[in-house]
Amino acid sequence: KAFAMESLGCGEEDLAEHVQDMVWADMAEENMTTLADKLSQYKVVIATEVGSGVVPIDAEDRAKRELAGRLNCLLAERAETVVRVFCGLPLVLKGRL
Repeated sequence: KAFAMESLGCGEEDLAEHVQDMVWADMAEENMTTLADKLSQYKVVIATEVGSGVVPIDAEDRAKRELAGRLNCLLAERAETVVRVFCGLPLVLKGRL
């Protein structure tokens, strides 16, 4: 969030945060496209990475993780720029800053 606000010059109203939680609230795969379209209207979308590390044993947790990853893919398709921030270091995956 700090990177987006400082480096990209956006305000709170320009941000959609914690979008992985939106997926978990409505775990229907057919709703991912609609959600991605809605989120694409924001200047910046912030999603927490939930796909790395140990795969959960619980089937519901695996499904949540899968849907969050699918949403991120849909958002990346629509985005002009994709930046991954890891340990405070930005890595441009698509486009340019």
